[in-house]
Amino acid sequence: MQFPESWLRAFVDPALDTEALAHQLTMAGLEVEDLAPAAPPFSGVVVAHVLEVTPHPDADKLRVCSVDDGSGAPVQIVCGAPNVAVGLNVPLARIGAELPGGMRIGKARMRGVESFGMLCSARELGLSQEHAGLLVLDPALPAGAALREALDLDDTVFEIKLTPNKADCLSVLGVAREVSALTGAPLTTPAMPAVAPTLTDRLPVTVQAPDLCGRFAGRVIRGVNARAATPDYIRTRLERAGQRSISALVDISNYVMLELGRPSHVFDLAKLHADGLVVRWARPGESLALLNGQTVELDASVGVVAAGEGVESLAGIMGGDATAVSLDTQDIYVEAAFWWPESIAGRARRFNFATDAGHRFERGVDYASIPEHLEYLTALILDVCGGQAGPLDDQVVALPERKPVRLRTARCRRVLGIDVSDDEIASIFTRLNLPFTREADAFVVSPPSYRFDLEIEEDLIEEVARVYGFERIPDLPPMARATMRCVPERVRPAHALREAVAAQDYQEVVNFSFVEEAWERDLAGNADPIRLLNPIASQLSVMRSSLLGGLIENIRYNANRKQPRVRVFELGRVFRRDATVADGDLAVAGIDQPLHLAGAAWGPAVPEQWGVATRAVDFFDVKADIEALAGEGVLRFEAASHPALHPGRSARVLVDGAPVGWLGELHPRWLEATGLAQAPVLFEVQANAFMRQALPVPAALSRQPSVSRDLALWVAEDVPLQSMLDTVAKVTAEAGMDIVQHVSLFDVYRDKSLSTKDKSLAFRFRLQDTEVTLDDARVDACMDRVRDALIAAHGARQRV
Repeated sequence: MQFPESWLRAFVDPALDTEALAHQLTMAGLEVEDLAPAAPPFSGVVVAHVLEVTPHPDADKLRVCSVDDGSGAPVQIVCGAPNVAVGLNVPLARIGAELPGGMRIGKARMRGVESFGMLCSARELGLSQEHAGLLVLDPALPAGAALREALDLDDTVFEIKLTPNKADCLSVLGVAREVSALTGAPLTTPAMPAVAPTLTDRLPVTVQAPDLCGRFAGRVIRGVNARAATPDYIRTRLERAGQRSISALVDISNYVMLELGRPSHVFDLAKLHADGLVVRWARPGESLALLNGQTVELDASVGVVAAGEGVESLAGIMGGDATAVSLDTQDIYVEAAFWWPESIAGRARRFNFATDAGHRFERGVDYASIPEHLEYLTALILDVCGGQAGPLDDQVVALPERKPVRLRTARCRRVLGIDVSDDEIASIFTRLNLPFTREADAFVVSPPSYRFDLEIEEDLIEEVARVYGFERIPDLPPMARATMRCVPERVRPAHALREAVAAQDYQEVVNFSFVEEAWERDLAGNADPIRLLNPIASQLSVMRSSLLGGLIENIRYNANRKQPRVRVFELGRVFRRDATVADGDLAVAGIDQPLHLAGAAWGPAVPEQWGVATRAVDFFDVKADIEALAGEGVLRFEAASHPALHPGRSARVLVDGAPVGWLGELHPRWLEATGLAQAPVLFEVQANAFMRQALPVPAALSRQPSVSRDLALWVAEDVPLQSMLDTVAKVTAEAGMDIVQHVSLFDVYRDKSLSTKDKSLAFRFRLQDTEVTLDDARVDACMDRVRDALIAAHGARQRV
């Protein structure tokens, strides 16, 4: 929101300088982002009246001018501007003047003729980019008047950053209301007398969609002069508010929008269908050529104003090119309406543009003052462009129900932490023009029609705090009884889990919880993800049910930037549908939000070095990383298929027999889609399964020597190693078998000459007793029991 200070002070003029006023607005929640002068610094420029213009004796494009600069004697100026003419008031930079950019003016000789100064264009003074001719000034300005004072160029332009809830301040009048409430200075509003109609002409309007338009008003005006010049004060205020002057009719409509916050639209009446206008939702297949030159395809979620069978404008957003006013327009129809914010919000963004009108309507525009504002707009048009006005048609269809909001004074004091008296609260509401009634311990406020941000008790508390003054609220640190909380030793906090993963040479990343729908379908096998009602981007349209998509994208991003080795992890929540979940303090009905831990490794297994040969990271490297994170419970891996993982190189992760996640290489199909040279190895597990850790158990250290034995067995190719290790564990738990301290697989062999698809697994056993030295008979008996159990359980045969 941008506007000149002089425009604001025309409504309210507090006894504050510019800086103090900006500070007060900022502290009240209307952040002043920038204060800029209306014109860059220059000096020595005055108003000059052109007395005489004669051709230059030695240059066809130059003129010798005699001008009155208020000094009493004519000044000779050589000028090349095509629009210089007798009788004009123009800017004159006298000798010694300094223009923007540091240019100094001195006496000059141009083709043999002396020039004692320079007549200036708007661009030379830094007022605009217009350089086609001299800046023509108001004829009423006296010669010799300092230009900065004459044009109020020392005015300051305010740029305010408004929060989305402060739609009532998207106008100079709205900001002035705030200033009046903050400072107590009186507020002056423009007079809006009703315009007496001199015509009986009406344009029929039918509102077919009350959920789109709640109120529609308009009138016919005939005989306007669209070529009339926009008054200087309107043009100046528009330019300083960041609006380009276009034509009188368009400028007046924009001026009323910026001054009062009332968007309106002016139709060329001759281009409208005689049957009138219809306000409705668009129909599939309709299209509209807009004022910005863009043609958009419409659907039933977009509101339109139609005439006959044609669509003439996007409701509350932008008019159509077919009925736009031009310099030849003579008869117009002016409309102002209340569009429901829900019916406008997000529509312009679908077509990749934004408008000032749509920005206001989607936040809420005052619905009660439409007739008064339309009268004010009509009066300006008649004053500037002439013409005759018809009667004002005002259709009230369906207006918002503004329910009273109750503020408990005790809660207000508790939330703000200060003792605000009831009388001060009443004073604040009065200054804000918020009608209220008093109860024993509360205020009941009826929100005005222009305050769409007042709906709950906290909104009123915010108003009290803003006007009371944040600077008056003491900066006291919170005080509470300190209690030392002990974390159970079995519980591994989330941060400790992060440290454990980082210790395995992974770097933490934080990705969006919003992801592409294709990621959910392809990588998570989720055909029904949780969709966002208003996504921040088209590719971030659903909630993630897996962390893998973000990690794959992290690897692809780094690989494209020539990073040779990437190891990343993320600890975050995923979101999936679950009808058994009920509402709670940290839960939403129907949505499960578990905490997941996921990681991805790509590139060499270890950083490049002289002592270890380079090899790509593989399944077993990452499997070892997961095993290093294992806590309480028995960790297992079972071969299984997952949509994101290689069908022959993936496994389900289980803890105590319950599935908790997945591990494996990226599926070749998705590897090809990412363009990576090799497949990353991925894992994703439920974090809570790794957040409980086993306590250390003390055990005696044996002084006796240990014995090693190897056992090689042929088994069928489809026999899992884990099942054989489980059999060994079961046997060694029996009586007399406690001497088996450790079992490991140290060799796998496949003989391609054999007709059967068997594999040879070689195990190494370490045996030790805590009391006596083991003899061969006891060791052999123990190994025989293990061998026999494996043969019986898995059909194994000993390799010789």
